[in-house]
Amino acid sequence: MAIKDILLLLDLGREAGPSAAVAVDLAARFQAHVTGVALAIDPIVPGFVAAPIPVELIEAARDEAIRTAQGAAAGFEALAERTGVSRETRIVEVLMGGAPDSLLANCRLTDLVVVGQQDSSAPEAMREELIEAALFEGTAPLLILPYITRGGSIPTGKVMIAWDGSRTAARAVHHALPFLAIAQSITVVMVGTALDQPGEPGADLATYLARHGFSVDVETIPAPATGVSDALLNHAADRGFDLLVMGGYGHSRVREFLFGGATRGILANMTVPVLMAH
Repeated sequence: MAIKDILLLLDLGREAGPSAAVAVDLAARFQAHVTGVALAIDPIVPGFVAAPIPVELIEAARDEAIRTAQGAAAGFEALAERTGVSRETRIVEVLMGGAPDSLLANCRLTDLVVVGQQDSSAPEAMREELIEAALFEGTAPLLILPYITRGGSIPTGKVMIAWDGSRTAARAVHHALPFLAIAQSITVVMVGTALDQPGEPGADLATYLARHGFSVDVETIPAPATGVSDALLNHAADRGFDLLVMGGYGHSRVREFLFGGATRGILANMTVPVLMAH
């Protein structure tokens, strides 16, 4: 599938963050249209507040949220205009703590969602919840960028595919085909040897990708006691991979917490861009 439509969740509080620069660069590479979405997160009045909050304060907070979103959208527009890519901006209002239905509607008719990882030193309201909702309730893959991302583009020369033979991993590979087409090397990596598949682990995926004209290496790495996410991120760092492709697992925050999912570990500690699909 070609990437012809990119949705960017803009970083707030800055003119044009690294996510915007990466999305614009990818739009130029793939000759795609990019839509920058800036969220205006409306405050809500907690039900346990004894005294009523003046309407003026609520309206002022909403106006400030809209101004912040407009600033992020203007920064993206200026950046995209300099590069000449096809683009548009949208301001989407979301209630604090509410279901982000308005954002998800945008995520379901696009080829790729680009979003930055939550920066713990400058957290944005609902960023983690919005990433999770887009991953599990949207239809497009997510390209999630570490908050330490610098520069106007990301290298895609060395791609690592985390493979366990699952449906979600296979979906991630299908969505990653445009990135694999511009990669210089592709490595299929499996954690541990207990894959419930007959024959040589990873051979079917290597054969599938070979039929698309890709040369692929297959590796198996041990699973440390600290978990699958650590194994993948450590291997990616040690080998200098530019992009990690993987399936996103889980159905809710509670389930991910109970099962200690690799998805949450990757999102919390990622050091390389991750293309993730569910």
